[in-house]
Amino acid sequence: MDFFILEAYNSIKLLTIKMDGFIIMKRYSILLVLLFIFSAGAAMAERLTVMASVANIRSGPGSKYDILWKVEKYYPILVIEKKDSWYHFKDFEDDKGWVHKSLVGKTKSVITKKDLCNVRSGPGTSNKILFTVERGIPFKVIKRKNQWLHIEHADKDRGWIHNSLVW
Repeated sequence: MDFFILEAYNSIKLLTIKMDGFIIMKRYSILLVLLFIFSAGAAMAERLTVMASVANIRSGPGSKYDILWKVEKYYPILVIEKKDSWYHFKDFEDDKGWVHKSLVGKTKSVITKKDLCNVRSGPGTSNKILFTVERGIPFKVIKRKNQWLHIEHADKDRGWIHNSLVW
């Protein structure tokens, strides 16, 4: 009888270990599924740049939809959905629209999010102000130095802007 109880105890202990292993594996499986879901969502939220000199932003995924507004070259967008050859996106103001994929590319770009942003001759406030731009002006990013971005406008004007002034 003692042997049977000991064997039953060992079986329960073994079952518990297997159950714990299953629970741990189940927890890891849930984490992996969540990680996959969130990474897929992050992949969908791809940041792209308008590369055409002017792009029509439409109300739906097709040229038959109304033009909501137009944007200039280097306008950055955050893709939230893809449908056929069209990207549904949001911009720095959280406005949403659709743009054809042939009009965008993966060039790094930014857009000014504050009024009267100084663009300087070098990366730092001690450098000369070359020009000042208003809110909503897009630029291609040439390079980064700490919190400063070397930028270029579609008209070829270049300079440095602090990262806190752009989206």
